[in-house]
Amino acid sequence: MGKIMDKIRVAVSGAMGRMGREVCRTVLATEGLQLVDAFDSLGNGEDMGIFLGMGETGINVRQLTPKTLGEYTPQVMVDFTTPLAVMQNISVALRGGVRPVVGTTGITEVDLARIGELVQKSGIGAFVAPNFALGAVLLMKFAATAARYFPQVEIIELHHDQKIDAPSGTALKTAQMIAASRPQQTIQREELLKLPGVRGGLQDGVHIHSVRLSGLVAHQEVIFGGQGQTLTLRHDSYDRNSFMPGVILAVKKVITMQGLVCGLENILDQ
Repeated sequence: MGKIMDKIRVAVSGAMGRMGREVCRTVLATEGLQLVDAFDSLGNGEDMGIFLGMGETGINVRQLTPKTLGEYTPQVMVDFTTPLAVMQNISVALRGGVRPVVGTTGITEVDLARIGELVQKSGIGAFVAPNFALGAVLLMKFAATAARYFPQVEIIELHHDQKIDAPSGTALKTAQMIAASRPQQTIQREELLKLPGVRGGLQDGVHIHSVRLSGLVAHQEVIFGGQGQTLTLRHDSYDRNSFMPGVILAVKKVITMQGLVCGLENILDQ
């Protein structure tokens, strides 16, 4: 009994989605973690283990409310839902004294400011990341370094066709890190655009191009141009389990966090 009580109690919001299912599988299989609840807007009491094909677990998929969240006293809630639901989910978690680990994309700077306010009022910690793949985080770091030496850069991000936000949070964060690292912004030359949007969107002076196709999971290229040469950095997630080491790291770290922490790079070396 003592060993069970020592485990970090985890709830998953968006449990029936593709990322939520993977998180549930991983938590169930990870020593030191205990899956205690599963929430989804489509949940009607299905046993999560049976839904995953892992056998009965006694964990039934339910709607997330302040009441249901408090029934099994999770310490951490992992959220992979949609931009339309995530802010309400975070609010419910923090007001209930549960530390959120958020991988839902589409969170804006305004949203982050609001999350920061909720975290401050709650007196506990929260973690938000645009990408939980360790390779993607390293790509962003490498891109920030390369930006100091190459005058031009563009980002191409490619995701599955069910991703509703564009560009990805990873691409936006990459552009921000590049802009912060550059000695000065590149002056944009005048262009004749024969199709609206053909050059992508601009974030901090960096062009971002978004691709949405079935068969993809999560991919990003950062292409730098300089005199007589180019440098291409690319990261590919071929399976959603590529995000799980980062999710588990965040679940374990958020237990002792104070305040809001954004980005996996901020906990990798702790």
